[in-house]
Amino acid sequence: MPHPFELEFELDLPADPEQVWEAIATGPGIDSWFMGRNAVEPRVGGAASMEVGGHLETSTVTAYEPGKRFAARTEPGPDGRFMAFEYLIEGRDGGSTVLRVVHSGMLGDDWENEYDALRSGWPFHLHTLREYVAHFAGRSGVPVFAVQPVTDRSAEQVRSALTAALALPADPAAGTAVHAELGGLPSLDGELVWSDGERLAVRTAEGLFTFLYPAGMVLMFHHLFGDPASTLGAEAAWQRWLTRLLAA
Repeated sequence: MPHPFELEFELDLPADPEQVWEAIATGPGIDSWFMGRNAVEPRVGGAASMEVGGHLETSTVTAYEPGKRFAARTEPGPDGRFMAFEYLIEGRDGGSTVLRVVHSGMLGDDWENEYDALRSGWPFHLHTLREYVAHFAGRSGVPVFAVQPVTDRSAEQVRSALTAALALPADPAAGTAVHAELGGLPSLDGELVWSDGERLAVRTAEGLFTFLYPAGMVLMFHHLFGDPASTLGAEAAWQRWLTRLLAA
């Protein structure tokens, strides 16, 4: 049976309401911190979409108040499942903004695991949003996605392979400097900005690089802000790197 849920988050962002609106209510803005490739038709009743790894999810814009409120909702599936997203923007003195995010809807039979995944995933995505508006304001990111199934290694072994490849200590803390030569890819020179049991994230002068390793697979969600010419072929190159790393 479908199960109702609601998650709510609030965060302060070092950006004005117009900048935050661009980040949460436009395709290029969402591309720069969330998942996949996104498009938003800017009106109530318009279409919104997100494509990740060949999977397309569509929704309908249900609120569109520039600089204040944006909301979208997917159509219910045959089992009654749907997702609804609402973003509420409030400007503060000094050019900062408070953003409130409400994610609600109906989950499926495995709702407890789905709920836990959403509850743990949103703080990371909102942290990435803060990194974006704080360090790449006014720039649009190119999303890069790669995925590799892993059936013969534990999460600890996968994490060990990733930390070694990124020239990090075995249990790195956020704030650790990163200087990694990746072979066939530009070097990563920056800072580890997130580290937990499922994710590593690196910020450089030219991008945000996320390595996610839930049970059974490794995914990469990167956002590149360099010269557009330098991003050509990046997704295929990162996929080759990930495949080689986990085949070793």
